[in-house]
Amino acid sequence: MDHSNMKSSKPMKEAVQRLASAGTHFYYAEDDGSLFWHRVRHSEEYKEEIAEIMAEGRRLLETDMPDLTYTLFSLFAKTGSRLQYEQAYFERRRRLNTFALLSLLEPQSDAYHHEWLDAVWAVCSELTWCLPAHVNEQRPLSQTIDLFSAETGFTLAELTILLRDRLPGFLKTRMTELVHERLFRPFIDEGPYEWEEAEHNWSAVCAGSIGSAALLLLDGEHDQELLTQILEKTEHSMACYVKGFGEDGACPEGLGYWNYGFGYFVYYADLLYKRSCGELNWFSVDKVKAIAEFQQKCFLGGHAAVNFSDAHPYETVQLGLSRYLAGRFTGVHSPPSRLRAVYRKDHCSRWAPALRNLLWRNMAAATEDWAPDDFLLDNAQWIVSRTSSKEGVFGFAAKGGHNAEPHNHNDLGQFMIAGAGTYFLSDLGCGEYTKEYFGTGRYSYDCNGAQGHSVPIIDGCLQREGRQRSAVVMEQSVSDTEVRFAVELAEAYECPELMSFNRSWQWHKQDLPRLELKDIFLLSHKPDSLIERFVTMIKPQLYSSEARLLLIHKDLALNLTCDPSQFQLEVTERMYRDHFGKEQVFYTLDFHVLQPKPRMEVNLLFEFIKLDAGLHQE
Repeated sequence: MDHSNMKSSKPMKEAVQRLASAGTHFYYAEDDGSLFWHRVRHSEEYKEEIAEIMAEGRRLLETDMPDLTYTLFSLFAKTGSRLQYEQAYFERRRRLNTFALLSLLEPQSDAYHHEWLDAVWAVCSELTWCLPAHVNEQRPLSQTIDLFSAETGFTLAELTILLRDRLPGFLKTRMTELVHERLFRPFIDEGPYEWEEAEHNWSAVCAGSIGSAALLLLDGEHDQELLTQILEKTEHSMACYVKGFGEDGACPEGLGYWNYGFGYFVYYADLLYKRSCGELNWFSVDKVKAIAEFQQKCFLGGHAAVNFSDAHPYETVQLGLSRYLAGRFTGVHSPPSRLRAVYRKDHCSRWAPALRNLLWRNMAAATEDWAPDDFLLDNAQWIVSRTSSKEGVFGFAAKGGHNAEPHNHNDLGQFMIAGAGTYFLSDLGCGEYTKEYFGTGRYSYDCNGAQGHSVPIIDGCLQREGRQRSAVVMEQSVSDTEVRFAVELAEAYECPELMSFNRSWQWHKQDLPRLELKDIFLLSHKPDSLIERFVTMIKPQLYSSEARLLLIHKDLALNLTCDPSQFQLEVTERMYRDHFGKEQVFYTLDFHVLQPKPRMEVNLLFEFIKLDAGLHQE
């Protein structure tokens, strides 16, 4: 299809005609890259980051570029496993990014420069930039655009700007040709793609990367029509991405996907803002500011971060993105530097955040720590409380929502408790991504199914997936001393006799906090069984003839006392495979109701206590 025959809207066409030229001034305040990188290389403030990048460079100099063979590529189709190909793929991106950064930091080093050119050559020689999990027979490989192909194109476009004086002309031309062939032309000629109107990270990452590459590479008068078409489609995708958030700015996919999707949204919005000289400004949208505030609401002390859905229980921050948002928006708080993600933290080795962790480091000052606060996220139906006392920092979070959320878990009524930066009651978060993980067997995985969450099993029934499986918030309130949250959850269960299930929490913000949990069940007849299940990564300790259960970390414990006449306690050690394919141990604490009735009220108390030396546990 001839791009010149496609018509664009007049407003965008006129806006494109007014765009400034692309260049290194988008990246460096004084438009002096050599000065910036010299300062970074010799600044005490960047010392740790530079040491990490240098150490990675030394490691990579001693290893060979991994091959992306057909055998590796075909494993996903044959076995459903993603890890083998992706490990090799991401290691190649690690070489590309590391030697690019080292070439900027050490421009006199021929060794780094030659390794970078070899990495560019290798990426340009790849049959596809897509991952095997994202290709299928419904669309030719040459027309497929996934997250990682879009990211790769954005990376190459940015490198042609930042290292253009050190790129051989033919290689720069090839990099630009490939971005046209694999991103620009398919995006315009072969769409629409299923991700274009996605209300989650795919629209932001794919369209944002393509739009960013276009803003960098399409800079001539003859490029205006194509750039207009790409920006129109990108703007539509970005609007769909923002639509996926409620006015509370919460990311139901979790903090990791906020970093990912919103990060690429911001990278694009920043380039668009700069090239349009402020005319095209996503940062003026109120909901974007609300989304920017989400990260600071997630941390429950230390690295413990609210991890409903496919998220990790312990997180770090992308310091560049965080500081940029804090500098851009009043009310967005800069994170403490101790939460900085180290260079190797991103196992996918993405260039855009790695670069901006250096470029945007000084957009805002560091803070000592997140302040204590309570957050009611009405649209997501989350409540989050972070409290601080002389005994430390403690956190509580609970959710309603529905069971068709992005990266959904069947987890209505799930909650977590943290103290001193450690989870005592946990959410397993994301497991190993395989074909079946996103297929019909998704909820057989403990990390996704209700069986791996702190929610009850009612008459043998677990929660089921589906948009109709939704919670109704009955109460939510916060004060200086307590947080209250209550939800009706009967719709979450495919249990015909269940008429009502009301779960309520009362979080008392004392020096050593305590949580009161009340579950009220109403069924049409007496159930055969009722199990209150709780999930922890800490091996439980039982005392006083199994009437007292302690979850111990160092000198802090979460104490749960139960009445043996009402419950039979069953503790089971279980295993699941985490996101990186490693076996992890967790424990389910099952309180079997001994005499279930049509109407039951279950009250349980979780309270933090300090331990005597004899009960300490590492």
